Amino acid sequence: MNLTHGFISVDDHVQEAPDVWTSRLSRARWGDRIPHIEAMSDGIERWMVDGQPLAMEGVVNAGALMADRARPPRRWDEAPRAAYVPKARLAAMDTDGVDYSVLYPTVAGIGGETFGRISDPELELECVRAYNDWLIDEWAASSERFIPQCIVPLFPAEAAAREIERAIGRGHRGVIYPAVPMELRDVPHVNDAAYEPIWSACEALNVPLCIRAGSASSIQAPAPAGLSPAVAAAYRSITGSTSMICVLVNLLVSGILERHPKLNVVFAGSGLGWGAYQFEYTDQQFTANGLLGQGHEHLPSELLRRQCYLTGWYGQAGVEGRRFVGTRNILWAANFPLATSTWPSTHEYINRAFQGVPPEERDQMLQGNAVRLYPIRGSSTTA
Repeated sequence: MNLTHGFISVDDHVQEAPDVWTSRLSRARWGDRIPHIEAMSDGIERWMVDGQPLAMEGVVNAGALMADRARPPRRWDEAPRAAYVPKARLAAMDTDGVDYSVLYPTVAGIGGETFGRISDPELELECVRAYNDWLIDEWAASSERFIPQCIVPLFPAEAAAREIERAIGRGHRGVIYPAVPMELRDVPHVNDAAYEPIWSACEALNVPLCIRAGSASSIQAPAPAGLSPAVAAAYRSITGSTSMICVLVNLLVSGILERHPKLNVVFAGSGLGWGAYQFEYTDQQFTANGLLGQGHEHLPSELLRRQCYLTGWYGQAGVEGRRFVGTRNILWAANFPLATSTWPSTHEYINRAFQGVPPEERDQMLQGNAVRLYPIRGSSTTA
């Protein structure tokens, strides 16, 4: 069937409800280590994970739905329903002209990083599985318009691969993994051969590996002290997107894409404007330094066009650079309900950004590439 609005948002976020983990993990075994919401002495509520407060501003990350986008809800009773109720989310999608929504977590980490900090592998796995099952049972089961993606245990990779197989078997269609696992706890560098089971599982099951901008603090410059909340939030968002350059370059030099030619990697929340520059510059460096033939059989741009996807959500500059990046390698998102979301005016942003772009290229970037990646069964790539 044809898409109603001609747009698949490949980077949106679910807000986990207070009972996601408390209803699925044993209170007798885990006690207050179970992720839950707790009221602080000043009346503000915080998410607690493994007995520690989560480094998350507010209790809900849904700035697009707030009167003041820079002020997240401080109590659960302030949470907008479209952030955590599937039916209300569908209504918000209709308002914004979104046919399908690819889902990333919030409390579990925008890039699945929260539980990677837990040193107890059994608790980590139970938290991961509870999220994955909740997303299928409560969101994917409520509408085929929600495209679920699983999170996995950080390490060892064999445990992650087992959860990938289990979750994909339940209906997940993408695998979210932290950009820099080494910053979460003492594990090998992500380029180490120990991670091969993760890349192999994604490749064998034909599901994209999804890396979310902003999920790694170690490759972002910290915000200066004294900024207003609004400016600090903008600072984190900007540095989060551009930090993906480091992640992308590391992937290219690691040999992972060379060894796994059918592994697709989505850089969510990455932006596009830097893509054309990076494609040219990385090729220049590989050529100037004579790296081809020294464990690298392809130019970086060849690997990027074969296996990598950048994600835009607002600007014309990135779309103009598509002749370097390639229309086959560009995805688009509403980024809902984060403060940086284009909701409820996403199609206005799209029309500005895609002004003068041929219809077939526009359709490929707004829907066709997503249909191929996830895939979306029964849909047509014509708007």
